[in-house]
Amino acid sequence: MEALLHSPFGEVATLLVLAAVLGFAGLLLRQPLIVSFIAVGLVAGPSALDIVRSSDQIDLLSQLGIAVLLFLVGIKLDVKLIRSLGAVSLLTGLGQVAFTSVFGYLIGLGLGLGHVTSLYVAVALTFSSTIIIVKLLSDKREIDALHGQIALGFLIVQDLVVVLAMIVLSAIGIGSGEGGGDGTGNVLSVLGFGLAMVGAVVLFVRHVADPLSERLARAPELLVIFAIALAAIFAALADFVGLGMEVGGLLAGVALASTPYRETIAARLAPLRDFLLLFFFIALGAALDLSLLGAHVPGAILFSLFVLIGNPLIVLAIMGAMGYRKRTGFLAGLTVAQISEFSLIFVAMGVSLGHVAPEALGLVTMVGLVTIAASTYMITYSHRLYDLCEPVLGIFERRGTPREPEAGATSGAARAGVLIFGLGRFGTAIGMRLQKRGIDVLGVDFNPQAVRRARALGIEACYGDASDPEFLAELPLAEAAWMVSSVPILPGGLTQEDTRRTLIQLARGAGFRGRIAVASHNAADTQDLLGAGADLVLEPFQDAADRAVELLTGAPETERTAIPGIDSEAPQPA
Repeated sequence: MEALLHSPFGEVATLLVLAAVLGFAGLLLRQPLIVSFIAVGLVAGPSALDIVRSSDQIDLLSQLGIAVLLFLVGIKLDVKLIRSLGAVSLLTGLGQVAFTSVFGYLIGLGLGLGHVTSLYVAVALTFSSTIIIVKLLSDKREIDALHGQIALGFLIVQDLVVVLAMIVLSAIGIGSGEGGGDGTGNVLSVLGFGLAMVGAVVLFVRHVADPLSERLARAPELLVIFAIALAAIFAALADFVGLGMEVGGLLAGVALASTPYRETIAARLAPLRDFLLLFFFIALGAALDLSLLGAHVPGAILFSLFVLIGNPLIVLAIMGAMGYRKRTGFLAGLTVAQISEFSLIFVAMGVSLGHVAPEALGLVTMVGLVTIAASTYMITYSHRLYDLCEPVLGIFERRGTPREPEAGATSGAARAGVLIFGLGRFGTAIGMRLQKRGIDVLGVDFNPQAVRRARALGIEACYGDASDPEFLAELPLAEAAWMVSSVPILPGGLTQEDTRRTLIQLARGAGFRGRIAVASHNAADTQDLLGAGADLVLEPFQDAADRAVELLTGAPETERTAIPGIDSEAPQPA
C-alpha cells in the first residue's frame, strides 16, 4: 500500500476513491459535493491520513480547474443577460454585497484580524454559490418561481462583483501583507496589459468568435477542446502579465459568451469543471492544519451566524421595501445564506499574493463548510422554515405588496368551478379542455411566466403559492366544485409530495367542501394520497396509455383540443 501511494498515479487514484466514498456519504446527508471535496482534502491531508504527496501535480490540476470554473462564469456573462437585470435583482444584489462587506469588515476588526485580512474576509463573505443554489432550486422545481428568478438575478450581480474584485485584486497591490506598499508603476503596467487583453477579447468577439465557433461546432469534441485551450491560454497570459489566471479564464469565457454555442460548451465542460475542482478542494483541505484552526473556531462561528442570518435578513428587508411579500423575500433571502467556492478562491489568491496569511484561508474555509452545510438544509426545507418564522416577518412586508405580480384572485375568479394548481403542460391542457366544455377555470402557479402564458391562452389565472395558507384562503373555495393539483413531482417525491399533502390539508382547513384531485407519476403514491384526503389521483402516463389503447382498439375518437404554446404542432399565440 505504501508503494502505491508513492506513485503519483496511485495517489490520485486513492484520492478519487476517497472522493467517491465521501461524496456518497455527503449524498446521503443531502450535502453539496463541495463539502465532501473539502472533507477529502482534510482527511487526506497532514492532519489525518497524510497521503497527499504529489503536490505539484495536484496544484496543476487545481489551477486548471479554477481556469475552467472562471471560464464557465465568463461564458454566462452575456451583455444581453446583464441588460435584462431587473431593479430588484440589481438593488438586492448590490445591497447585500454592501451590507455584508461593511459589517463583515467591522466584525473582522473586532476579532483583531487587521485591516487587510478583515477586508479580504468581508469581501469573501459576499459571494454565494451559484452552482449550489441553481442545483437546489432546480431539484425543488423552483428555479422558475418568482423568488428563484430574483435569486438568479442577484447571483448574476454577485458574479459581476467577483469579476471586479479579482480584477482590482490583480491590479492594485494593497501591499505585501498588512504593511502595504506603493507599487504605482506596477499597477499601471498591469492595467495596461489588462486593457490590451480586453481589447483583444472585443476584437475576437466582433470578428472571429461566431464564424470560428460555427466551423468548430461541426465536430463538437473539437469545439470543447478549443474552449479548454482558450481558457488555458488566456489564464496563462493573464498570470504572466500579473492579472492572475482567474481573470484570464474569465475573459476567455466572455470571448465566447455571445456565440450561439455557449450553452453547448457550458454543458459539456460542467463535468470537467467538477472533476478538476475536486483537486482544488483537495489541495485546499490538505494545506490546512487542523491543529492550528482551533483559535479560529469562535471567529468562524461568529462569521457563519452572520452569513446564515444577516444575509437573508438584508435581502428580505430590501425586497420588502420594494413591495414584495415577506414569503417571496424570505425564500429568495435563504439562497444567500452561504459562501461559495469563489470565496475560497478569492482568499487563496490573496494568500498567493502575500496580502494575507494562510490562517485567513483556514478561517474562510471553516465558514464555508458551516454555511454551505447549514444553508443546504435551509433551502431544502425552506417552506417549513418559513412557516416557523412567519409570525415575526410582518415588519418586512408593505401593505398591498405592489411589486408582487398580480398576487391573488382575478376578476373572473369568483365564478370558477375548478381550481387548477400548476399551469404546466398537464395543468394547462386540463384547463383548456374544461373551458371548452363551458366550465369556468381558475389556474394558479408560482411561476409568473406560466401565469402569463395561461392568460394568453384564455385561461383565468393568478400568481400564488399552493402551500401558502394566506393565499389559499383568498381563493373562491366556496364556489369551486373541484380542486386539481398538477404540480410536477420530483423523483422520489421529496418536496412535491409534501406540496400535494399540504394543499389537501390547507384546503380542508380553509373550508373547501368540493372534491380534490392530485397528479402522481408513481403508482405507489396513489393509496397514500387517497389516505391523505384526495378524492381522485390522476396518473397522466397511465391515463394516456389507457386512452391510447381505446383508440387503437377502435373506440370512438373524441375531438382533440390543440393548445397553442403547449402542443408543438399548434399555432403559437400572437
